[in-house]
Amino acid sequence: MARWEPDARERLVLAALDLFVEQGYDATTVAQITERAGLTKSTFFRHFPDKRELLVVGQEALSRLLAEGIAEAPDTAGPLDAVADGLVRASEAMGPVVREIGPRLKVAIAASTELQERDALKSVGLAAAMTTALVDRAVPETTAALAGEIGVLAFKRGYAAWVENDRLDFAAHALEALSEFREASVSL
Repeated sequence: MARWEPDARERLVLAALDLFVEQGYDATTVAQITERAGLTKSTFFRHFPDKRELLVVGQEALSRLLAEGIAEAPDTAGPLDAVADGLVRASEAMGPVVREIGPRLKVAIAASTELQERDALKSVGLAAAMTTALVDRAVPETTAALAGEIGVLAFKRGYAAWVENDRLDFAAHALEALSEFREASVSL
């Protein structure tokens, strides 16, 4: 097995998702993942504490980018405008590999209660990052929490559209979704 090959993390994620889709999350072992990726178990554990963490790879970076975009929004930006800046900044993390894993990730999550729970926790984390960044901008906590949740909805809808369409610009999809949610909120 190769030891120090480039893109080991990416290869592990892709191998795991393929196996999760083929045989289910519960039936997939770390040994099978590393074998499929052509890597060692020690390489796996250098990158991930366990197989659940494969699904939240990049969450910290994504949360950081969302928060940075919100923090750097103009002082005159309202909460949802700042969230829009966060979504644009987060698009930096949305490359071709992230787009490629989308359909596999969707199938794997749909087939596993444990992965559904982990995915829900990821959403909570993203909302918390946006809410904290908005509160740091002196947005009242309730408003910040609502804007953060809307931001997560826009991110998820934008991600789904981005994965399913030929248009490669994640930010355009996320901003379009945010605009739809902003318009819908007027009728609440």
